[in-house]
Amino acid sequence: MAEQVVLETKIPELKQFGKGKVRDIYELPPYLLIVTSDRISAFDVILPDGIPYKGKVLTALSAFWFDFLKKVTPSHFISMDFAKIKELNPALAKYETILKGRSMLVKKCEIFPIECVVRGYMAGSGWKEYQKSNSICGIKLKEGLRESDILGEPIFTPSTKATTGHDENISYEKSAEIIGKDKAAILKERSIKVYKEAHKYALEKGIIISDTKFEWGKDGNEIILADEVLTPDSSRFWPKDEYSPGKGQPSFDKQFVRDYLEKIKWGKTPPAPKLPDDIIRKTSEKYLEAYERITGKKLGV
Repeated sequence: MAEQVVLETKIPELKQFGKGKVRDIYELPPYLLIVTSDRISAFDVILPDGIPYKGKVLTALSAFWFDFLKKVTPSHFISMDFAKIKELNPALAKYETILKGRSMLVKKCEIFPIECVVRGYMAGSGWKEYQKSNSICGIKLKEGLRESDILGEPIFTPSTKATTGHDENISYEKSAEIIGKDKAAILKERSIKVYKEAHKYALEKGIIISDTKFEWGKDGNEIILADEVLTPDSSRFWPKDEYSPGKGQPSFDKQFVRDYLEKIKWGKTPPAPKLPDDIIRKTSEKYLEAYERITGKKLGV
């Protein structure tokens, strides 16, 4: 049977807490229930087609990393076991085909209003900025670096959390103004530590984590890792065996989608065009491959 693609969730038994480009968040007292759809966005526009398995990959991969990283940092993750979710509200049993494998029970926490980006390699907006100024987010870097070159040490380059459009890169000093010096120092130190642990592990599995973004929250007085973590949506994953600095790298994410939309010269404003079946299939395969490489398991096994 073909995998059901979930673009929207409607659970009238639960109060909706929030909705993002990909996730629908519900209140399931005393926790939150994060349901990850198969929606995909490109250039900040949600596309009409979903990607099979995408929501399940993002959920299961985040759960893997939260567990792997618990020796480094506490997180908001409670469980993705549907039996445990059902216990909190038995009425959810009828939504099992939609919720199982793509929903996660998490602690409710106060999210810090900055994105914590860590870069280990020269790529993306960092590469564009470096070409103009030899720096990224106010951090001066040595001259002569090429696209995709490894940086000597990972750097912390925070950004704003935009409600519409793109997040904007900001300096560390600006992040300290927004959340306070003490909190900014903790988030910087923790973010780099988490990145290093994950990068080392992924490298052994044949994947380079070029850069990633984290969200952190406050649970009482404790700072905890939140949202999704180290997925192809929040990170650049490159195949280690194809790594060749001096140019852009192939990646385990929605690059097929971006490339297709660039090729047809879509204007990057809604409405977005439908995607061909082969682009949807290739993108789905990349998400599944990232999960399988990192965890060593088939999805759902």
